[in-house]
Amino acid sequence: MSTPRRAALLTLGCARNEVDSEELAGRLVGSGWELVEADPGADPDAGPAPDVIVVNTCGFVEQAKKDSIDTLLAASDVAKASGAKVVAVGCLAERYGAELAESLPEADAVLGFDAYPELAERLGDVLGGHAPAPHVPVDRRTLLPISPVQRPAAVADVAVPGHAWVPDLSRRRLHDRPVAPLKLASGCDRRCAFCAIPSFRGAFVSRPPADVLAEAMWLAGQGVREIVLVSENSTSYGKDLPGGTRALVDLLPRMAAVPGIDRIRVSYLQPAEVRPDLLKVIATTPGVAPYFDLSFQHASPSVLRRMRRFGSRADFLDLCERIRALAPGAGIRSNVIVGFPGETEEDLAELEAFLTGARLDAVGVFGYSDEDGTEAAGYDGKLPADEVAARVSRISELVDELMTQRAEDRIGTEVTVLVEQAEDDDFECTGRAEHQAPEVDGECVFERGSGLEVGDLVRAVVVGTEGTDLVVSPREILPRAVRPAADDPAAAVLGRG
Repeated sequence: MSTPRRAALLTLGCARNEVDSEELAGRLVGSGWELVEADPGADPDAGPAPDVIVVNTCGFVEQAKKDSIDTLLAASDVAKASGAKVVAVGCLAERYGAELAESLPEADAVLGFDAYPELAERLGDVLGGHAPAPHVPVDRRTLLPISPVQRPAAVADVAVPGHAWVPDLSRRRLHDRPVAPLKLASGCDRRCAFCAIPSFRGAFVSRPPADVLAEAMWLAGQGVREIVLVSENSTSYGKDLPGGTRALVDLLPRMAAVPGIDRIRVSYLQPAEVRPDLLKVIATTPGVAPYFDLSFQHASPSVLRRMRRFGSRADFLDLCERIRALAPGAGIRSNVIVGFPGETEEDLAELEAFLTGARLDAVGVFGYSDEDGTEAAGYDGKLPADEVAARVSRISELVDELMTQRAEDRIGTEVTVLVEQAEDDDFECTGRAEHQAPEVDGECVFERGSGLEVGDLVRAVVVGTEGTDLVVSPREILPRAVRPAADDPAAAVLGRG
């Protein structure tokens, strides 16, 4: 028997890219490929070297693009030792395609999203010396996204290469962490002036609820205890489905009933689209984390209008108050952009006033920079780079102080922590509470000697802080979520297996 071809997958960027990589891994394994480590030389027990290193790139902002290119170059250095090929996929490859191939000869191929369904075949072509022509980018805003989601009936007959629905779950986990992202939808119909994502991710398409539930069941069987629902805009979920935008309100309690899943977390919410019923179901449903990842971006009405967004300081503070009225301990995080074209000192002061009043748990601060193909790239009123950097520093100092205060407010409270790192000689035992999302927020650090294991769900008390991190003392290890009762309306769907 011939030796199976071997591939390594490296993933950059957001949780949506992580899901894409696991779907690509599933397709490769289903086609007879073996998944291996990218650099087995770094670990003598890592196994054989790959034939192909696939780098799933990010193309969101300048730093992400740089990180992707650096990873491709590093992969090329590793590949030289074994004769492996290096293939770029993902958002940077989709967005720049032929330009990336020309400027980065270290990549043996650059594949766009339309190559995903036949990735095994395309990689075989690369190994055979017949690399596909460099991907030529197109504006995908008029196309369906590549993500394997069910197409709405209205567009079921639209012929877009690579977008056929694959009914069988083709995902393979690339790690054994107790938390996993699950793609709720793909693409985006919003037209924010600073954002290029719709141009390379496509139009918004929701996944049918039954398929989201089926994948949640599968993840539970893989040992996952927390699911993070990801999309470009989760508040739009269902707008293209028969149930309309109530679909997420109806779906979340059913997901919380999935056997073995203890926590559902929703990410990427648009503040202007958070309706009272959605706010309530996230804040009060057992098994759904009272966590609000709200994309405020700014608080000055004039800046928000230029961004093609909605809202104001008063609107956003009211939203935060309504959240905390239902769930006083809810986590609220956001990102803000400073130095946007035309931003004045008055606008910046408005943002500072909002941040001070909102008491957010986590805030990411980004300085504005032009993105290819966006409306804002053509705006007047651009600020000098050094002024943008100064404003980033100013707002970052403020949010660091405010986030530290918010963490200190939690001393003495009880939290439920999912353990993600066990204690050893080099690392403390750490995990995340309901108000802390993976990668982007703070974490909980257990006192030494807790004896906890990865995957434990622990009731704990906050006894101190380390900046934005919480120091916690364990009180009780909680059992896994139980199977829903036979008369539960969700049971019929969940019983599909």
